[in-house]
Amino acid sequence: MKMKKQWIINIALITLLSFSTGCFWLAVGGAGAAGYAIAKDERTAGTIAKDAGITASVKSKLIRDKQIKALDIDVDTHSGIVTLNGHVPDEATQERAIKIAKGVEGVQSVESRLEILEE
Repeated sequence: MKMKKQWIINIALITLLSFSTGCFWLAVGGAGAAGYAIAKDERTAGTIAKDAGITASVKSKLIRDKQIKALDIDVDTHSGIVTLNGHVPDEATQERAIKIAKGVEGVQSVESRLEILEE
């Protein structure tokens, strides 16, 4: 019962924070009763939501592309700027991943931190 009550409090807190604007502190629940991590983010809740949507769209398009091993690429978005981290086998794959990311609606720019692993 205590876990259920804490879960409800966590959901209520996240819901309240998602409606705020400007700077806020976000408490994110850990696995089970493992505690909390606190993170500060200057973006508005709307920007955070847009960034999450962009990240999901980029990752989805990378996964659907048969020439890219999407599990080797991490996608992060901050205020419309997408950062690609990870490893690719060659420059052509690197350029393809960048092109895919740039083609997603809402992307302002793409920063590639992809490393080419030569075999």
